[in-house]
Amino acid sequence: MKYISLSIALSIALAGCQSTALYQQDEQEDNQQIKSENTAKPSEIHRMLVQGIQQKTIETSAPIDVAELVEYSNVWDRIKNNLVLDIPINENVIKHRNNYLKHPDALNNLLKRSEPFLFYIIERLEANNIPIEIALLPLVESAFNPYAKSSVDASGLWQFIPGTGTHFGLKQNWWYDGRRDVVASTEGAIQYLNYLHKFFDGDWMLALAAYNSGEGRVQRAMRKNARKNRPTHYWELELPKETRDYVPKLLAIIDIIERSHEFDIELYPIANKSVVGTVPVNSQIDLNVAASLAEMSLDEFQNLNPGFNQWATDPNNATSFLLPHENITSFNEKVALLSEKERMVWQRYQIKQGDSLGKIAQKFHIDIDSIKTINKISGTNIRAGKHLLIPVASKDGSYVLPEHLAVASKTISKPSKTKKTHIVKSGDTLWDISKAHKVSTKSLAKWNNISTKSTLKLGQELVIWNESSSNTITYSVKRGDSFARIANKFKVKIKDLEMWNNLTRKEYLQPGQKLKIAVM
Repeated sequence: MKYISLSIALSIALAGCQSTALYQQDEQEDNQQIKSENTAKPSEIHRMLVQGIQQKTIETSAPIDVAELVEYSNVWDRIKNNLVLDIPINENVIKHRNNYLKHPDALNNLLKRSEPFLFYIIERLEANNIPIEIALLPLVESAFNPYAKSSVDASGLWQFIPGTGTHFGLKQNWWYDGRRDVVASTEGAIQYLNYLHKFFDGDWMLALAAYNSGEGRVQRAMRKNARKNRPTHYWELELPKETRDYVPKLLAIIDIIERSHEFDIELYPIANKSVVGTVPVNSQIDLNVAASLAEMSLDEFQNLNPGFNQWATDPNNATSFLLPHENITSFNEKVALLSEKERMVWQRYQIKQGDSLGKIAQKFHIDIDSIKTINKISGTNIRAGKHLLIPVASKDGSYVLPEHLAVASKTISKPSKTKKTHIVKSGDTLWDISKAHKVSTKSLAKWNNISTKSTLKLGQELVIWNESSSNTITYSVKRGDSFARIANKFKVKIKDLEMWNNLTRKEYLQPGQKLKIAVM
């Protein structure tokens, strides 16, 4: 396929738009420096180019594919030249933009994490008429960590809670969680975003806000404003703090990408090309076996295929793997040579007196339904002395997340809470205090075991809980760990570790025990 460079194509398009009057100007006017306060954005120039091509197509009746005329070397140019969402001059957007710009290395680490998936997501959004800059939404949702899990059990790049995931076709069972599967969850997110876009009559700001807090909450805020004759667009709605920050964070990142040269920030380079593809597998397969066939380490394989809960794929559902393009041909050739039996490691287990399907399932880290399916058992009765065929992990123990993924598993979407106190002054009311601290009077009363109609006393101390912007990670305790050692490792206080986990430092930490840690 031949390509015309973007700069040449732009020159052709813009030349066609100039009037003949420009060429009639004298030499002195030609040499003048023309300045404009309304300089066209790259996306506006790109649209002008497309319009010029479309007009040329009408004139010549010869179809021209825009994609064949413009080639982007990296995804950032592709995004900035195809922007749909407007970036307003807004205090909250500026605040988050400045925060990202203060930490360019941290921002680029986030962008780097998106590398295996970003091109794929952009392609899928574009194919479904969703603004391609929304491909950056997982940066806000999960920091592009497919293992991210929130306090309300939202999971994956796109942070689906179980019910919403199921509604949009994401399977969740003992073997597999489609919310963590990059391909499946992206398709679910596309369905959800298109639904919200239609629900809010084509308003992407409202759709994005609803993606975070639900369409019902956004709709109630709109109705409340309408009753007060106030505007009902996103920027005027009374929404939870998390949602008020959610859309500005996304817009701040988009603004940085669009004006990276102006902000003098070098974005982590990601090529505008496909690097991974999907490969179907028609039977259950051990993940260690699959990784070996793909000529990848198990960690590398897991990074691209984070949806699996166990050491093998689901025996009762079709499976696809995401693999680097250069590994696909070899994988397909090798897997075709393996029989279904060879794709798993099996153990012939003799049923003992007192055994039940539940006990055997627990012993071999497998679900009861799989044992019944494999051995063609219809009920729950088994007989001592008989044998069962059990799939087992090809390496010792059950399938677990790699240590670096387990430690890094975090969420941005749900903030933790911090406590402060307010001393009642003369004239204070619950309503005044609640407004000053941006909490409800009902919550304030509940936190202090009083009624919303209670009379406050001068000098009375009230407890107020505020949300903080910390991220939460889950840490697995290792042998030899102590409260002091963990606190030092994550640069937090021991008393905070105790509070986050309802523990005291006098308690003995067990290897494998999970601790919640809030980090900035």
